[in-house]
Amino acid sequence: MLRFAHPDYLYLLAAIPLLAAVYVYAARSRRRRLERFGNPQTLAGLMPEASPARVRGKVVLFLAAVGLLTVALARPQLGSRLREVEREGVEIMIAVDVSNSMLARDFEPNRLERTKYAVEQVLEGLEEDKVGIIVFAGDAYVQLPITSDYLTARNFVAQLSPDMVSRQGTALGSAISLAASSFTSESENSRVVILITDGENHEDNPVAAAEHAASQGVKIYTIGIGTPEGAPIEFGGDFIRDEQGDIVVSKLDEKTLQEIALATGGAYVRAGNQSIGLQEIIARINETEKAQLAEMVFEEYDEQYQYLLAAVLVLLLAESIILSRRNRLLARYDIFNRRQPDSTR
Repeated sequence: MLRFAHPDYLYLLAAIPLLAAVYVYAARSRRRRLERFGNPQTLAGLMPEASPARVRGKVVLFLAAVGLLTVALARPQLGSRLREVEREGVEIMIAVDVSNSMLARDFEPNRLERTKYAVEQVLEGLEEDKVGIIVFAGDAYVQLPITSDYLTARNFVAQLSPDMVSRQGTALGSAISLAASSFTSESENSRVVILITDGENHEDNPVAAAEHAASQGVKIYTIGIGTPEGAPIEFGGDFIRDEQGDIVVSKLDEKTLQEIALATGGAYVRAGNQSIGLQEIIARINETEKAQLAEMVFEEYDEQYQYLLAAVLVLLLAESIILSRRNRLLARYDIFNRRQPDSTR
């Protein structure tokens, strides 16, 4: 496994195209200035030692050295040995409603974007727990299986959108059943589902699914995002309308979410514009009984930057050896036999 000890240094690679652009600009400016004095072909004859190709070659070598040096500063490392590590934590499945109703704007900028931001903030604070992500609308899908890779989890959360589920609706029961079956065998009584939705169920019986999940040792915390008054749903630049042509207003269904949480010994939290309640729920989860969660990690890493530094030295040495002008002393010996013998002698 390849990783970088200091990946922030890789941002410096963006300087290479800028340096190349500066060189191109300088070369064009120099050529325009020379053209003011006369025909370029005539001027080339007056400057036999000038070698634009050599200058370009030196620039390429220098830029390559800068690129390799930047990667070396980031300290690339290769994992050399795997080791199983046991941690005390909880397995958390986060089930996020991505139906069109989550586009309602009673939260800024809308319910779904507010949810994504809050989940990303929580993932940044996790350390020992494992996490997975489920998306649901008319159907439910595991977007990310249980993992301790929080960076990957944040990347998945950032991509959540209604386009991820083809069939619209809100199948709370399917999401709960899928989440309950997605835990590993080692978590036992340390299984938590965080269900984030506006609670408008149109498909199945979520309370029955919650009761079955409770029998498997799953505790469900529900977060209602939305307001009881509701808000219209804007999609594709227009508001969604029903069959009669009236604008559809999506309202928070707190009763269903409270019953789901009660059936599993969890809790219900209504989201607010300042906080959707995830931090409060994580605080309660931290009080939950912990399980011994096994994980395979790379125990040792071999540094690879020294090979890149060696390549940088070679490139810089080559760049310094190559002269920007043709060598006048070597040209006297006519190494390549460019002059033709005089036939009159």
